[in-house]
Amino acid sequence: MTTLTVLPAGTTVEFAAGANLLQTLINAGLQLAGQCGGNASCGGCHLFVTEGRKTISRLTPAENAKLDTLVGVGSKSRLACQVTLGSEPVTVELLGALSG
Repeated sequence: MTTLTVLPAGTTVEFAAGANLLQTLINAGLQLAGQCGGNASCGGCHLFVTEGRKTISRLTPAENAKLDTLVGVGSKSRLACQVTLGSEPVTVELLGALSG
């Protein structure tokens, strides 16, 4: 088990390698705006991965295509529904309305 830190709240959650980021956030009690059931088609779970990017899954073509349609995307942008967590600690920043 390793840790996921969620900013700006500073919440820390433990996860096992191979866990889905969106499901880990939901299990921690965080509500995200995603409406597509994890299909990378709505962009509601867009967030920034600020630390631990090398240990998570690579960007998929579907995720990249959706990110290309969103406002406020940067080099640290990911869709939580498409991220498989690795074995190292990860820090994410929830954006706008998602940040509570």
